[in-house]
Amino acid sequence: MQLFRFGPLGHEQPGVRTAAGQRLDVSAFGEDYNEAFFATDGPARLAAWLGPRAAQCPAVPAAARLGSCVARPSKIVCIGLNYRGHGAETGLGFPTEPVFFLKATTALCGPHDDVVLPRGAEKLDWEAELAFVVGQKASYVSEADALGHVAGYAILNDYSERAFQLERGGQWAKGKSADTFAPLGPYLTLPADVPDPENLRIWLSVNGEMKQDATTADLVFGLPKIISYVSQFMTLLPGDVVSTGSPAGTGVGLHPPQYLRAGDVVALGIAGLGEQRQRVAAFLGQE
Repeated sequence: MQLFRFGPLGHEQPGVRTAAGQRLDVSAFGEDYNEAFFATDGPARLAAWLGPRAAQCPAVPAAARLGSCVARPSKIVCIGLNYRGHGAETGLGFPTEPVFFLKATTALCGPHDDVVLPRGAEKLDWEAELAFVVGQKASYVSEADALGHVAGYAILNDYSERAFQLERGGQWAKGKSADTFAPLGPYLTLPADVPDPENLRIWLSVNGEMKQDATTADLVFGLPKIISYVSQFMTLLPGDVVSTGSPAGTGVGLHPPQYLRAGDVVALGIAGLGEQRQRVAAFLGQE
């Protein structure tokens, strides 16, 4: 079972994609995919509710807009420099402890929504990433218990405006948090359907040209380490999103660097989790 949300921006409804590929409207369940849902074992409750009612649930139209697969969380935590190839291409090497930063929750958007160039943007970059959603409160979690706190896995494109991030002073969040900079989904895939999250192909193309093509086996710090480590510094709440880093092939790592312009099309995917597609749109009034 995979969870998704559909409908106009700000008015999304919950949906379920079944093992047979059917996309069902489960708004009659009465809950969105938010903190309260995940804190009360929502996926299991939804599966039990859906069992005898699947035939009565309306089909979601193929043309329906997909929103973020979870409602706005309390925080989005991103892990930096967490692929060996990416550390090498940027020349920044490999950290001895996980590097992490917060990305504004207002950056969250649907997997196929346009990514909008911020006002004054010069160096918009792409970063295909495996993300997970927290299923239960995590504080000072051990690595042995860490994966039990995961509600599911999804794709996140950690868009980054490199000039804002690296040339304007301050912390990385400055270049990571513009509206539309965190498309999440299309689906939240439950852990039972992702037996080995650290062995998944992850890829991204720009205008049909492959830029990133790797596997999550190249992670510097695995998921149990990430969950345990972050939980030593902040409490992770149900519904929070943690994105685990991006492999080699980002624009900043190319020689010469390559950045996105209005009209470019970015496509990306992770094996078993689905695919995304974004068109780069100019800021309103910006050519």
